[in-house]
Amino acid sequence: MKDGKPNTKSFQNDDDFNDEHYFTSIETPIRSDAFEIDDEIKIELIEKRFREIMEVLGLDLSDDSLKDTPKRVAKMYVKEIFKGLDPRNKPSVTLFENKYKFNQMLVEKDISVYSYCEHHFVPIIGKAHVAYYSAGKVVGLSKINRMVQYYSKRPQVQERLTVQIANEMKEMLQTEDVAVLIEADHLCVASRGVQDVSSSTVTSSYHGKFLNPQIRDEFLRYVYSEK
Repeated sequence: MKDGKPNTKSFQNDDDFNDEHYFTSIETPIRSDAFEIDDEIKIELIEKRFREIMEVLGLDLSDDSLKDTPKRVAKMYVKEIFKGLDPRNKPSVTLFENKYKFNQMLVEKDISVYSYCEHHFVPIIGKAHVAYYSAGKVVGLSKINRMVQYYSKRPQVQERLTVQIANEMKEMLQTEDVAVLIEADHLCVASRGVQDVSSSTVTSSYHGKFLNPQIRDEFLRYVYSEK
């Protein structure tokens, strides 16, 4: 990255371009008019277009196994796997006073991550580990999980997902002392392209006290300790 802008490169062929892993912004690239269409209309439109894709592929949509697939896919896109695109689905959060005066690190580890690569629309499957120091406020543990799920349920790249979760945690808890680590397998690597099923990707975002190597090492010990 140079002068705040992502590096660019020339690609020798389409395969190079398709396999390149990059993202252009911390914010998910969403059009300003993205939510002017009602969800039910979106489902109808996606169903129609996915039916066309299946027909182009040569599938027989009169078959009992396939005839309802376009609608199932459309509902899945809007109501489930990409519902994190809609800010109306963002979890509500209630903060509580840290009455216990707990001033040590709190770690929520092994949070399930199930997202979709925005380059090929195939799954990213892994775990997120989130930690923070209270600055006077605490939040219910399930809200951390729900916030990870919210940002996961949209087309993503892992780097952006990691930063988005960290930024949300800082804003939500009103503290800079936040750490996020994500370990994930990318099916765009495992099921196509190089077809490498053994590699995984690790990304992190450290802020405040977690920039201190000793505190960061403590966090990592918690993450990788055996249960």
